[in-house]
Amino acid sequence: MFFERPESGTNALLVHIAQNDSELASASELWDLVVSAGLKPVACVNSNRKYPHPGTYVGAGKLEEIVSSAEGVNAELVIFNEDLSPTQERNIESELGKRVLGRTGLILEIFAQRARTYEGKLQVELAQLQHLSSRLVRGWTHLDRQRGGSGRGQGSAAGLGGAGEKQLEADQRLVGDRIKKIDQRLGKVHKQRSQNRRARRRSDTKTVSLAGYTNAGKSTLFNRLTKADVHVADQLFATLDPTLRKVEIPLVGEVILSDTVGFIRRLPHMLVDAFRATLEEVTQADLILHIVDASSPERQERIDEVDSVLAEIDAEDVPQLLVYTKCDAISKTPGVERDRFGKPVRVWVSALAGEGVDLLRDCLAELLAEDVIETVITLSPDQGRLRARLFQSGAVVNEITDEEGKMNLELRIEQRNLDRLTGSNEHGHPGD
Repeated sequence: MFFERPESGTNALLVHIAQNDSELASASELWDLVVSAGLKPVACVNSNRKYPHPGTYVGAGKLEEIVSSAEGVNAELVIFNEDLSPTQERNIESELGKRVLGRTGLILEIFAQRARTYEGKLQVELAQLQHLSSRLVRGWTHLDRQRGGSGRGQGSAAGLGGAGEKQLEADQRLVGDRIKKIDQRLGKVHKQRSQNRRARRRSDTKTVSLAGYTNAGKSTLFNRLTKADVHVADQLFATLDPTLRKVEIPLVGEVILSDTVGFIRRLPHMLVDAFRATLEEVTQADLILHIVDASSPERQERIDEVDSVLAEIDAEDVPQLLVYTKCDAISKTPGVERDRFGKPVRVWVSALAGEGVDLLRDCLAELLAEDVIETVITLSPDQGRLRARLFQSGAVVNEITDEEGKMNLELRIEQRNLDRLTGSNEHGHPGD
């Protein structure tokens, strides 16, 4: 008799393992992950265990409790908030007769549901295959089956073992080949992204990346700043595929804003590796808007987690501006906090209501603008197009039209933008 992995369903029993009492008190993130995967949490078993049992992670007594609870609530699968080894998964499934999923497997399932673009689907598949390859170690005994009649007529364990080794090797080879193909395809995407970034650098276009804990409100703020309609939902990893949009910032002009995948506590390394090409948008940015859910009771811990991932992708040295969203949920007035040099370090906004977003735009202008000058230029009546561009860029402080119809514009603008818009280094004689 061979052990096949059980079929999965939607009713999930959660197993929340904590190493101390404070961790034991909250299983909310596991619950949210399960709901985000489209599953139905029906109950939760808590376990306070400092060191994992090598065979079942939780030990015999707790495993009996899990078996009893799963039967009592008609759970169709059991989900752990920790990662299980292939052996632990196999042993627990054998005891339960139900599908078992660890933390990484659950997050991968969510990512697989969220990916929409060609690049996103490739990145998720790569992470899934990397996760699977670590489990092709005779983890499931269906890999011991004979292939193509090999070992036929031999009832011995040795005969089945040899055939099983061939099946295992075939599975490993197929997974390895697919990983190579995806790596090649992602390499082409990475090359295209690099070319796009070089083109932006040549055009001297500033880039700003949004980063933050999942469901912190990044996409809502992104939509508010860019007037885009990126998918927004009250669920973890609602946005997976990277999105880039242009936005006009006072003094600076056109800026590229990028929305990226949300981070989470102990984001699996294979996901960081798979999404490295996408996350390079963050590493190459001129500024990171670190989005924080102001209403979260764990906001400092989440800030630390995001900073940890940023360090992992070598983005810890990119300048940051902390943006606290959902400030209306805690009755906090939108505003700007500055350091002792007067530099913006924290902005409080309500992206949903649009409150404080203008303050954020002003902070972006302060942090991104370079070599800002104040000057006056004179335009003739036939230079209406240039006048419109200057007003659109937010550079015009005041305008006075004289008796001859000439327009005297008082400007506050970056030198490079003035040169770009006028096509001249002579401020008094701009071209159109």
